[in-house]
Amino acid sequence: MSTENGEGAGSTPRHIRLQVELVVEITDSGALTSAALEQVREDQYMPDDEREHAAASIDSDPAEALAYLIDPFDLVDEIPGIELAQASWQSVHTEYDPESDEWDLYEDEDPDGEAGPDGEGAGG
Repeated sequence: MSTENGEGAGSTPRHIRLQVELVVEITDSGALTSAALEQVREDQYMPDDEREHAAASIDSDPAEALAYLIDPFDLVDEIPGIELAQASWQSVHTEYDPESDEWDLYEDEDPDGEAGPDGEGAGG
């Protein structure tokens, strides 16, 4: 017997931790900074002292600018049957070498795009 929220005896937990790691390349730091400053200026709920601090952070660091533009709610807003319970994120500078094994996201996938030994392909 299941309940309205999809739970029944022996069902899976209601909460799922979704971890996503992205590496982005900044191709226009001016555009990034401008967009973040605009976002901060238009935030009607941000107190003035926090707004000043945010603007200074954005001006000094593109990683801060990006952090002000990311909204995890936007990632899940259109997915039926879920509600965002909690989110946290950070934006930090990193060294990136696409040839490095560290960044090989599909290490179990063969060159023809077939699934790896765990039976999962690139989409995971």
